[in-house]
Amino acid sequence: MVPRENAQEALTAKVARTEGKHSPFEDAVRTLPIPVCSVFFDTQQRLAQAAFQATDIAVAGGKRQESLAAFPLTRACNQEAVLEAIPGDFATKPSGKRVAVLFSGGPAPGGHNVLVGLKAILGDGNVLLGAKRGTKGLFSGDFVEITANDAHAIFNTGGFDFLGTDRTKVKTPEQFASVKETIVKHQLDGLIIVGGDDSNTNAAFIAEYLLREKVACCVVGVPKTIDGDLAIGSLLPTSFGFDTATKVYAQLVGNLNKDSASAIKYWHFVKLMGRTASKITLEVALQTKPAAALISEEIYEKGMSLDQVVDHLVQIITERRLKGINYGVVLVPEGLVEFIPEMRQLIQELNKVLAEYDRDIRDLPTLKNKQEFIYPVLSPASAQLMASLPEDIQEMLILERGDHGNVKVSQIETEKLLIEKVRYKLSQMKRHTDRYFGSGEGKIDIPEVQIEAFKAVTFATQAHFLGYEGRCATPSTLDRAITFSLGMAAGSLVLAGKTGYMAAITDFDRGGRILALPLSGLITSELRKGKPELVIEKSLVDLASPAFRFFVQHRDRWAKEDLFSSPGPNQYWGPTCNQVPISVAFNQGYMDFANLSLGEEHDIRELLSLEEP
Repeated sequence: MVPRENAQEALTAKVARTEGKHSPFEDAVRTLPIPVCSVFFDTQQRLAQAAFQATDIAVAGGKRQESLAAFPLTRACNQEAVLEAIPGDFATKPSGKRVAVLFSGGPAPGGHNVLVGLKAILGDGNVLLGAKRGTKGLFSGDFVEITANDAHAIFNTGGFDFLGTDRTKVKTPEQFASVKETIVKHQLDGLIIVGGDDSNTNAAFIAEYLLREKVACCVVGVPKTIDGDLAIGSLLPTSFGFDTATKVYAQLVGNLNKDSASAIKYWHFVKLMGRTASKITLEVALQTKPAAALISEEIYEKGMSLDQVVDHLVQIITERRLKGINYGVVLVPEGLVEFIPEMRQLIQELNKVLAEYDRDIRDLPTLKNKQEFIYPVLSPASAQLMASLPEDIQEMLILERGDHGNVKVSQIETEKLLIEKVRYKLSQMKRHTDRYFGSGEGKIDIPEVQIEAFKAVTFATQAHFLGYEGRCATPSTLDRAITFSLGMAAGSLVLAGKTGYMAAITDFDRGGRILALPLSGLITSELRKGKPELVIEKSLVDLASPAFRFFVQHRDRWAKEDLFSSPGPNQYWGPTCNQVPISVAFNQGYMDFANLSLGEEHDIRELLSLEEP
C-alpha cells in the first residue's frame, strides 16, 4: 500500500497520464472487440477484401428524367443495379493503390472506425490518405497518411477530430477542376466521401465528372448522419451515427422525465436535432415515452396551424393538471416550424420582403419601427400570425439572417416559442374560465373545486436544445460495428475498381449483409430553395410505418399517465449493449431491438497486428 505521504505524487502521475485522449474509458473502448461480417474473412479467418456480384435489385429515385441525363457514364458502368458483397477469392492482394478519404458535413459517432476499416482492407501494401478539414483539404491537397498506429489511436473513439470536417460542397466548374487536379497530382486511385445525403450527392457528381474527364479514380460514398434522414428502405435501414446520438438524447430525456416527476413542478420542452426529418424525435419518444412528442411530418400531413399545435399541447397539460400531474416532458423536432404550413408561408414572405426592402428595414432604428414597416407588406394572414408571435421570436425573424439574407430557420428557438404560446393560452383559460370550463360543446365539464385547483397551479418550464451533445459521442456497439464494416466495404469497392457507389449494410439481426448502392439511382429532382435540384432524397418519418403506428397507438396513454422510461446511458459492456434503434427494429421487421447480430466479435488489434503506440 502506498503511504499517504506519497499518495499525492502517485495520483498526480495517474491523472497526468489521462491527457491526450487517454481517460480510463477511452483507453478501455479502444480494446473493445466488435462484430465483423463474415464476408470480410478468407478461409483462414484473416481479414480479406470482399468481392461483389450484381443482384436483381435496381434502385431508381423519383422524377428520373433529369437525373438520367446527368449521369450517362456512371449509369453505363453500374446499370443502377445493387451489388452484394461475397467472400473474395483473390490469389494476390492488390497493392500500390493510393486512396484518399474525407469527412463531409457535421460529425457523427463512428467516423473514425470507417478509417480503421479502410486501413484494414487496404493493408500495408496500399496507401490511405486522409484529407484534413474535409472538402477544403481535398481542394488544397492537404493530406495526412493514416498509419496502423493512427488506426489504433482512433479505433472505437467518437468525433471526426482526427481529420476534421467541413460543409463545403463541390459545385462550380472551378471546384471540380480543383478536385481533378488534386487527384492527378497525388495519383489517387480512390476517393471515399463520408457524409450525408448532400455529400453523397456530391460523390455521385464527382464520379460522373471523373469518368467524363477520363481520370481513373473510383469514388465511393459512406452514409453518415445522426438525423437518420439518409436511409433506403431495407437496403440501408439507417446511416451511422443515428443510433449513438439517439441513445445520448434518450438518456438525457429520461433524466428529465425523472426530474419532472421528482420536482413535481416543471414542464421540460426539449428541442431535438433534425431540421428535416423527425426521426430522432420519434426514436427518443419510443425509448422514453414522454408526455408529448411532436412529429413534423404528421403536423404537415394534417395541415395543422401553430395555434392547433399549441391547443394540442394545452389539452395534454390540462388533462394531466386535472389529475394532479403538473409536470412532464415535451419533445420538439428542430425543423417543426417549416412543417407548419402557415409558418412556412410566413417565412417565405419574410424572405421576399427582407430581400426587397433590405436597406429600408436596416435603416429603421427600432424593432417596433421595423414591425410597423413589415406588417403591411405581408399578406393579412401572415401579418396576423407574425404579430401573435413572442417579441423575441419576431426580433430573431427580422434581424437574424443567413448568408443569402434569408431567415435563419434553424436558429428559431421553437421550444421557447411553444412555451410562450402555451403559457399565454393557459393564462387565458385561468382568466376566462367560463369560456373553457362548464357544460357545453368544447368545454371541460368539471366541478368548481377542480377549476380553482387548475387556476392555482403555476406553469413552470425549462427549455432545452439537445443536438451537439450527441454528434461526437463514443459510438454504440451498432455504430462501432457498422462503421468498421462500411470502411471495409468502401475499401473493397475501390480495390475492385467500382465507382459511383455508396457502401451500405443491412440485416442487423442476421449477421449483416454488405451492399453497394448505385448513387446515380438514388438521385432525384427536388425543389431546394425554390429551384429544382438533383439530390438524394431525404428519408422522412413514414406515417404508415410500424414504428410511427406504435407511437400513435400508445402516445395518448403516455400523455394521460406517467408511463415514462429512463433508458440510461449508452452501454458498451453487458446485457444491454447490443440494442438497435427501436424505430429501426419495428420498420425492418426484427423480433427484438436488443439482439444485434452482425457477425462474430473480433479483437481488431489482433486482426490488424496493431500494437499500442
